[in-house]
Parts: sequence; structure tokens; C-alpha cells
Amino acid sequence: MPGFTSYFGSFALLLALALSSYSFLTGAMSLWRLRTSPQQQDDRAERLLETARRAGIAVWVAVTCAVVALVYAAFSNDFSLEYIREHSNVTLAAPYKFAALWSGQEGSLLFWAFLLSTYGLVLRLRHTVDRKLYAHASVILAAVQVFFLLLVNFAAHPFALAQQRAVDGNGLNPLLQYPEMVIHPPMLYLGYVGFSVPFAFALGALIMRYPGEKWIKITRRWTMVTWLFLTCGICLGMHWAYAVLGWGGYWGWDPVEDASLMPWLTGTAFLHSVMMQEKRGMMKSWNMWLIFVTFLLSILGTFLTRSGVVSSVHAFAQSDIGTWFLWFMGITLAVCLFVFLRNRDHLRSENRLESVVSREASFLFNNVVLLASCFTVLWGTLFPILSEYVQGHKVTVGAPFYNRVNVPVGIFLLFLTGIGPLLAWRSTSFQSIKKNLAIPAAFGLLTAMGLLFGGVRPWQDTGVLYSTMALAIAAFVAAAIASEFIRGGRVIAAKTGKSLPAAMGQLTMRNTRRYGGYLVHMGIVLMVVGFAGNAFNQSEEAELGTNDKLTVGNYTLINRQY
Repeated sequence: MPGFTSYFGSFALLLALALSSYSFLTGAMSLWRLRTSPQQQDDRAERLLETARRAGIAVWVAVTCAVVALVYAAFSNDFSLEYIREHSNVTLAAPYKFAALWSGQEGSLLFWAFLLSTYGLVLRLRHTVDRKLYAHASVILAAVQVFFLLLVNFAAHPFALAQQRAVDGNGLNPLLQYPEMVIHPPMLYLGYVGFSVPFAFALGALIMRYPGEKWIKITRRWTMVTWLFLTCGICLGMHWAYAVLGWGGYWGWDPVEDASLMPWLTGTAFLHSVMMQEKRGMMKSWNMWLIFVTFLLSILGTFLTRSGVVSSVHAFAQSDIGTWFLWFMGITLAVCLFVFLRNRDHLRSENRLESVVSREASFLFNNVVLLASCFTVLWGTLFPILSEYVQGHKVTVGAPFYNRVNVPVGIFLLFLTGIGPLLAWRSTSFQSIKKNLAIPAAFGLLTAMGLLFGGVRPWQDTGVLYSTMALAIAAFVAAAIASEFIRGGRVIAAKTGKSLPAAMGQLTMRNTRRYGGYLVHMGIVLMVVGFAGNAFNQSEEAELGTNDKLTVGNYTLINRQY
């Protein structure tokens, strides 16, 4: 029946908006009454709060129905829907018909709302862990959900009917018809959307002046999962750029690429600095704003992709939807500022930095450097927009600007990755530093010497200099991480009689947080080795006639005619 899918999907989205609005308004009023009303009204407020939670769960059902309707329309070639006509066709392969769900602006926003409702479903089903904290987080998450449901209902409706009946559609953009594009966008969205949950917990904990650090432990788990999804999404996107876009590399400092990197940088800083809050009761305000900024940067990335304010192969068509995002970011920032200023005395640090040579100091330096890198990327991304606003024309910022700042920053971060775990809390003695760093430093020095003997001449080119430093420090970090595993493994092997590899495996399972972090650091080392090789790439362009020669490095290419 023509139009049925449109009516069904539209009804599901309107129902989801109504349920989400109820969950937000009723939940907020119930929490307010629980704080201010007499004791005899507590039972009624609790019941209303439970209905708000259940309404939030029902949102997932409604949004899922809308998603299923749009996917069904793609597979059934229902070109009565404008969205399906624009992003699918009869001959499109099944995986790409499914990927059409997020290939356009309207569908991607619906997918955003679906993932957010799924995260909300998991959160609300786990409400028994800490009912009051989860109730606050649920209400804040419902407010975010209302915004995205308003978008898909009134600003970017995925079930709009086509003005003319068509027998076939335009099909999917050829650049998106690549296997990784069925995986890359969902991973990236899971990262973007997932940061809404730690944001909701952080803001809720600050509103209720949550005692202790339990909310940090809950938030850290959500942030780690979200950070993992975002990392996978960025890496898959790097490979897509390398294999499909023809950039000749994995990163082009494209504005939308930068938009995905910024929340990754601040999210990484948050995952490190929360350890200081847990261990020493320090950096509470810093952590609160790190998670606020990470969420806002996720929304900024979504805004940049959809507003048309930047030129990018990733961006959707230009539209006026950017105004919605600007208002949402402005209101969110205002709420965060208001709640922070009202409750800032609750975030006083319990201890102070005692020594520059300590693990606390390494985390602090790590955060400062990550935020400096994030600010550089943000400035470079927004500079064309700001220059057009001030001067009337866009001034594009290219890769040299980003590399000039971020390459040295990345090398310093890599160094902190190796030295930080070897430092003690509060203060580290010189003897301890000498003992722990001697072997890793020797590996780094030997690597640098090996590169020099192998013919690398770092003084001839800045890029080669940075790559040499990166490879030497990568060897230092890898040796430092290996020494930590070997040292702990030997202790367990001596006590249990197990082999060293088995003891190291047991060591990892005993403290998955610490040694799992070391494995992540080792992954960063491997990526840096790959990045460092970029400086040794050589390219030449020339027009060759028959039997002409072109020399590229140690190779000579001859254009022969056969």
C-alpha cells in the first residue's frame, strides 16, 4: 500500500517524541519533588519517576519501529519515500541497502536517535545499581533524546513522501559502496552517541551533589566502551580514506575527520585524569568539564557534518538544520555552567600535587598536552568559518598547520605514555627513576643509533627528524611496557611455579584495568610506528615520453613501449 510505510514511520517517531517528552518532564518534576516536597509525598513522586523510566524504555520500542520501517522501505524499493529515492535503487546490493539507513542526513539522524534510545534502554534496565543517580542520568538522557526526536519529526523527516512517483532511485554514493562503510559509520556513531551517557551521569551527579567517587567508576566503564567504539570508527575511516578516496594516505586533516578526533582527545584525557580523582581526590572540576566538553564536541561534530558550514567529502548537503544544533549546544553549555557554578564547592580537591616527578604530574601533563592538541584541531577546523564571518571570504587551513603543532605534541604524549606508568604516586625518588628507566632508555638509544647507521639522516629534513624521534621513543615505550609485564610475571612465577608467559597472563587477569591499559598503550606505539613511516614516503610527478626515465629515491622507472 503506497504511503503506509510513511504513515507508520511518522506515527512511530511522533509517539517516541511524546514518550521521551513525558520521560523528561515527569522525571524532572518527580526528582524536584523528592528534593523539596514533604515526606508524605515521596511515594507518589517515586511512582511517577518509575512511569518516566518505563516511558524511556518505550521510546526504544517506538524508535526501533521507525528504523525497521525505513530499512524495510529500502529493501522493498519503496520509492514513494523521498529518502529511499535519493539513497537507494533497485540494483543496490543488500548490505548497502541497509547502509542507506545512515547514508543521508535524515536517516543518519534517525540512526543517532535509535542508538541513543538503545543506550538509554541499557541504562534504565540497570537502574537498580543506584536508583537516584540512574534516575538523574535517565532524565538528562531523555532531554537529549527530545532534541533529536524533534529534529527527525520536524527538521529532517526521513519518511517524507516524494513529490513524484519513481520506478527507481538515484542509488548510493559510489564512494560509500565499500565494505568498511557498512561498519565505519555505526562505530563512529556509537562513539559519538555513547558520550551522552557519561555526560548524563556527570551532570546528574553534580546536580544531586553525589557523595564519593562511585559515579566516576560507573562513568569510566561507559566512557571506555564509547572510547573503544570511537577509536574503531576513526581507524576504519582512516583505512577508507587510504583505500577509496585516493588521498595517498590515511589522514588528510579534513574538517569532519578533525571533528571525530576532538572528542577522542578529550575522552582520552578524561579516562586518564579520573584515576587521580579516584586515587587522590584531585582534579574534580577538571574531570567534570572534560566530560562536558567531550559531549559538546560530539554534538559539534554532528553539527559540522550536517550544517554545510565546512567543505568535506564526509559532509551532507547544506541545510538550515545547523541552527537547531547551535541552539542545543548553547542551551547545554548554559545548563552546564549554571549547575557547575551552583555546586562548585562540592568539587574541591582533597589533595594537592606534591611533586613534579610523580604519576599525578604525568597525568596532569598528559591532560594539558591532549587539550592543547584538541584546541589546535578545533581552531584549524573553525578558522575558515571565523575568517569568512570576519573577512567575508574563507581562509582554508591546510595540513602543515596541524602537523606543525600536533607532531611534536604527539611525540611528547608518546614519551609520557612510557614514563607515566613507571612513576609512583605522590613522589618518585631518583634511584627509582634510574632503576625503572635504564633498560627502556637503552632500547630507545639503540633504536636511534640503528636508524643512523642504517642511513637515516634526520638533520636533513624536519619530517625525518620527527620520525626518528618517534621511532626511538616508541622503542623506549615498548620496552617500558614489556618490563612492567616481565617484572610482575616473575613475581607470580616465583610464587606459583608457573612459566613466565602463564604468569604474565595471570598478572593481566588480576589487574585488567592496569595491564589492559598497557596493551592499549602498546597499540598506540604500533600506530606511531606506522605514522612515522610517512616521512620516508617519496613521490615524483613528470610527463614521460617513450624510454624516458624518472628517478624516485633508489628506483628508476623507464617508460618503455611494447
